[in-house]
Amino acid sequence: MNGPRAFPALAAVTTVVRATPALIGLLDAHDPLAFIRNGDGIAGLGVALRLEFSGPSRVQDAADAWRLVVAAATVVDPVSVAGTGLVAFGSFSFADESNAVSVLVVPSTIIGRRGDVSWVTRIGDVAPEPTSLGTAFPVAFSPGGQSRPGYVDAVASAVSSIIAGTARKIVVARDLVARIPDDADLRLPITALAAAYPDTFTFAVDGLLGSSPETLVRARRGVVSARVLAGSAARGTDPTSDARAAAALAASPKDLAEHAFALRSVLESLGPRSLGLVANAQPFPLQLRNIWHLASDVTGALTDGSSALDLVAAMHPTAAVAGDPTDAALELIDQLEPFDRGRYAGPVGWVDANGDGEWAIALRCAQVSLAAGGVRTVTAYAGAGIVEASDPARELAETELKFSPIVDAFA
Repeated sequence: MNGPRAFPALAAVTTVVRATPALIGLLDAHDPLAFIRNGDGIAGLGVALRLEFSGPSRVQDAADAWRLVVAAATVVDPVSVAGTGLVAFGSFSFADESNAVSVLVVPSTIIGRRGDVSWVTRIGDVAPEPTSLGTAFPVAFSPGGQSRPGYVDAVASAVSSIIAGTARKIVVARDLVARIPDDADLRLPITALAAAYPDTFTFAVDGLLGSSPETLVRARRGVVSARVLAGSAARGTDPTSDARAAAALAASPKDLAEHAFALRSVLESLGPRSLGLVANAQPFPLQLRNIWHLASDVTGALTDGSSALDLVAAMHPTAAVAGDPTDAALELIDQLEPFDRGRYAGPVGWVDANGDGEWAIALRCAQVSLAAGGVRTVTAYAGAGIVEASDPARELAETELKFSPIVDAFA
């Protein structure tokens, strides 16, 4: 889609309080829609409206289109909590020139839960009915466009470019691919991810599945927030070594430098749109199941009426997934990665009729696609932030850690 256009009015959008079973069990087995954290969140069934975008202005085009959709809709929402009323799920490609389409999807039915409140929003006539999970399917991942030795060489090249002054930080990724059965129940890996990583955002949008620890941006009633992650270390094998790993990460000059680039890019993007923007004085070690991250939380008050999608357009790509400076890093990524990232490291989340929403960076994820010949494939991605002090072998090991959530979930 290019430029603004008019949209037919959606059928009446009505939200009612209603007890619901576990959200994942209600999902479509082959085309799930969900954005869940700690059991709370939203899930979608059916498609009332699907919008596609591409090119450099894809996110802002989506923000503008969403305002037109909302203006044409009749919304009845007495519940009025995050995720009620008219909602679109979204997933956007990482790169301007990517072949992957970027989408906003309005489900026919949305089921949600926040704490003690659960609800159903109906836009169409698709009724939520829980069904049994399908049969487990074996998955064997193998290198995709980038081999392990090739990744080591790419990291070494990135370090050389940094030493030469071309950039200060470059995020370099690699990919794994596998085949899955045509009738594979995608709720199985989603269930595994949500159970193993409850504190992350488990998402499923248009075949993109994952559990991201990183909040790109959240907008709610005039408050904007983000969680920046950059700098990583493996968990220890016992409490003593684990504490030692966290302390070493918090004191690591290499990881602190990598984190500083990512935090600065978020502050610079949100600063012109926010008042009283604050962040942690020092990043803190964030514990996940298999990895430590350096994290900083950012909070402020929105001052210019931006919607969540406007903020996404202003922020993507951050230094956490591209590098610094952005243009130089993107050019080097295009040279060093022999594949299209698709929606990996792009924004994924939801936006409502008020412009509020919650968006993560699509990390620890995989894209399920239909390849040539009708073969169903899954492509997983993982990357590492490269700075001058980076060691190629250590960065390869870091990508292995970051692959493990999605590889284990499909296993």
